[in-house]
Amino acid sequence: MLKEFKDFAVRPGLIEVAVGLVMALATAALIGALVEKIIMPIVGIMFGQPNFDGVMIATINNSEIMFGAFLTALVTFISIAFAVFFFVVRPYQAYLAWTAVVVEAAPEADPEEIVLLREIRDALKR
Repeated sequence: MLKEFKDFAVRPGLIEVAVGLVMALATAALIGALVEKIIMPIVGIMFGQPNFDGVMIATINNSEIMFGAFLTALVTFISIAFAVFFFVVRPYQAYLAWTAVVVEAAPEADPEEIVLLREIRDALKR
C-alpha cells in the first residue's frame, strides 16, 4: 500500500498538474489585482463609485433585492474576461504563431511489408 501511495504521489503527471495549478493561481491573483486596482477604479471615475453595491436596491416585504451588487459582479466578470483575453490569451496566441515552424509534410513511404506484398501480387499476376 505504501508503494501505491508513492507511485500516486510522485507520478510525473501530478507534478505538471501541480505546477499548472500554481501558475493558474498566480495568474488569477494578477488578473484580480488588475481588475480590482485599475479597472474598477476607472469604473468609479466614470460612475462616481467603484462598485454598485449600494445602488439599485429594491425593498419588497422587508426583503432587499440588490440589483447593484449583481451589476458589480457582472462588471467584474466582464472585466476579468477582458483582462484574461487581452493579457493572457492573445499574447499566448501571438507567441504560438511566432514560434510555429511550418513543416511541409513529406509524402510518407509505404511500409516495407506493403512494398513486398505488392511485389508478390505483381509476380503472381505474371
